[in-house]
Amino acid sequence: MKPKKSLGQNFLTNKKAIFEIVKAGDIEERDTILEIGPGKGALTEELLKSSAKKIIAIEKDKKLIPFLTEKFIEEIKTSRLILIEGDILDFEIEKLFKKDSYKLIANIPYYITGMIIEKFLSATKKPEKLVLLVQKEVAERIVARDKKESILSLAVKFYGNPKIIYKVSAGSFFPKPKVDSAVLKIETDNNVVFKKEFEERYFKLIKKSFSHKRKVMLNNLKKEYSEQDWDKIFEKLGLDKKVRAEDLEIESFLNITKELI
Repeated sequence: MKPKKSLGQNFLTNKKAIFEIVKAGDIEERDTILEIGPGKGALTEELLKSSAKKIIAIEKDKKLIPFLTEKFIEEIKTSRLILIEGDILDFEIEKLFKKDSYKLIANIPYYITGMIIEKFLSATKKPEKLVLLVQKEVAERIVARDKKESILSLAVKFYGNPKIIYKVSAGSFFPKPKVDSAVLKIETDNNVVFKKEFEERYFKLIKKSFSHKRKVMLNNLKKEYSEQDWDKIFEKLGLDKKVRAEDLEIESFLNITKELI
């Protein structure tokens, strides 16, 4: 069964990497696990070895459904594994998890990484944890490994705490991709829940702050928010007026947002 390039399929074959993904999920007996794109079921198999109450696996490739159904026939019969054909981007998360809390653990197609992260972190019904195998460069941008923030890193950190757990070489997949990967863990269960108005103003702020990445942040804001006394806000918060947006941590952006409410 050949992987489909059009669906961004790269099957994970490294058993150590699969083990590390499941381990990062801190799975307990009460947990419902959502897996996106089970492929040939390598990660699904390891998830089923865990103490999880239930695994819901959503697969877009209809040709893989019969293969997975046969492979996990016993687990499907007992409803410990629920296999669904469909595109995760089309699902309403709130309907999928009406009452249960859940964890998202998956090796996702890289071309929809941003869409998946945005969909789940901005959902009313967020996962307690996200453990995702993503492109290493993307994972490093999200955690701001080089101490340089971005719209992506500040968006993720608004909802949860991201960490790189394990690095996975390109040779761990079939077919071999051109880039290395990393296991990214985002914990949301202890995060502060902000009001909708605060959330909207925060995201507008970070987008405007990075409108000209190499320019001084204060100049970007003065151009976009002419009604605000930005010099006064920066002085009150003790911020350097010559700072660039990429050099400010999330706490500063949260404090600025409070001044805008």
